[in-house]
Amino acid sequence: MSIKIILSLLALSGLAGIALGYVLRLLIALGQRGSLEIEVKQKMLETKERANRVLEDAEDRARKLEEERALPLKEQEEKIAKLTERINKREEFLDERERALAIDLEEVKNRENEVANLKRDAEKLRDERRQELVRVGRLSEKDAKTALLKDLEDSHEESVLARLQKLAANGREQLEEKSRAILLATVHRMAGAVNSEVMTLSVTIPSEEVKGKIIGKEGRNIKAFERATGVDVIIDDAPDKITLSSFDPLRRHIAKLALESLIEDGRIQPAKIEEAVEKAKAEVAEAVKQKGEQAAYEVGVIGLDPRLVALLGRLHFRTSYGQNVLQHSIEMAHIAGMLASELGADSDVAKAGALLHDIGKAVDHEVEGTHVEIGRRILEKFGVAKPVIQAMQSHHEEYPYETPESMIVQAADALSAGRPGARRDTVERYLERLTDLERIARGYEGVEKVYAISAGREIRIFVNPGKVSDLAMHRMARDIAERVQQELKYPGEIKVNVIRENRVVEFAR
Repeated sequence: MSIKIILSLLALSGLAGIALGYVLRLLIALGQRGSLEIEVKQKMLETKERANRVLEDAEDRARKLEEERALPLKEQEEKIAKLTERINKREEFLDERERALAIDLEEVKNRENEVANLKRDAEKLRDERRQELVRVGRLSEKDAKTALLKDLEDSHEESVLARLQKLAANGREQLEEKSRAILLATVHRMAGAVNSEVMTLSVTIPSEEVKGKIIGKEGRNIKAFERATGVDVIIDDAPDKITLSSFDPLRRHIAKLALESLIEDGRIQPAKIEEAVEKAKAEVAEAVKQKGEQAAYEVGVIGLDPRLVALLGRLHFRTSYGQNVLQHSIEMAHIAGMLASELGADSDVAKAGALLHDIGKAVDHEVEGTHVEIGRRILEKFGVAKPVIQAMQSHHEEYPYETPESMIVQAADALSAGRPGARRDTVERYLERLTDLERIARGYEGVEKVYAISAGREIRIFVNPGKVSDLAMHRMARDIAERVQQELKYPGEIKVNVIRENRVVEFAR
């Protein structure tokens, strides 16, 4: 009996264990399921947060892109607004001119009517007189006509001549007064200051130590600098300044940039000097391009070839009788535009012709011919419109005046150049003498560089040692001195300095 009870108990305990295991397994499964749901929900929340952040980033980027795109549009709108304002002002000016012309036209019509009435009255009187003569004198119509005309000539000759002379004098006075008023208004609107060009530039140095580096051992560095730039370096007792002297503004500017670069770098030696000069030449070339673009933009001349704009910028480094040629051209363009507007001519053609009238001076030291002829060839090469060429080619009366704009350009040239203090004849003669000095020396074979320095008292000539021997160098110096003595007029004496240096370069690889 006890064994059955034990077996029953064992069976019951087994069943209870199975049931308990099932329940535990069920509980464990439910727990795992709950944790999975929690994990899935947590990941969904994280995903939503990331999506919100991505969306916010995208919105920020879109907003920034929209602002960046709107900025040029805003600038464009401002430009359009300014252009619209200029157009409105021009329209108001044209409306005023149109009203004035309408009034003048009405006066002319009234005078024509008066003249027509007087003419009809004169014809009526003449017919009556002719009929009276025919009736009284029984003359033929031809004889009566002859008598009538003779009578009118005899009785009214003096009054007719006096009237004609008065009308001619009044018309001439009115035209002269009108032209004088236009010129005065133009000159007053362009009454700016005149800056005279100088022959030197100053460069500030930080200390005497830097001045010593610039000079170099036994003057080695300063000689290399003068050879590379073609300027005369003047070092006086002034503690913080070095003066660069040259008649060529382009050389002066290149030398100034190169010297400032060397001072900033601190390493001053012949190799660094050549490197700094080459870098300065590249900077000046870019500055020339910018000067041309600024000039064209300032006077409103658009559509020019970029190469022509670069040539225009080179005029910034040219002078004519001490007057900066580019500033002279810009001033001329403004004057020509105002004159053309007053006289009813083409303002755009007049401004373009005035701006480009001296373009030949940018290369006249490289090309044969007058600067007017060189300028015509340049403008034709770059496809400039024929009316602009006709406007610029007559400013020195080498070509006939073919258009009103050509007369306006010539008048603008005279106004700009004739301003008190604008030009100095002695400076121009001095520059011509220095240019002739360099031209004579540059014509010899083997010459690499020629610089007129020391205010024209010395001409420094660098020759190629492979083409010019020591003996030939002495002969060249003597020949150049004789040519200068025969062809040029100058005070004192001129030193002809021919330099022949050997430089050998090899590379270790």
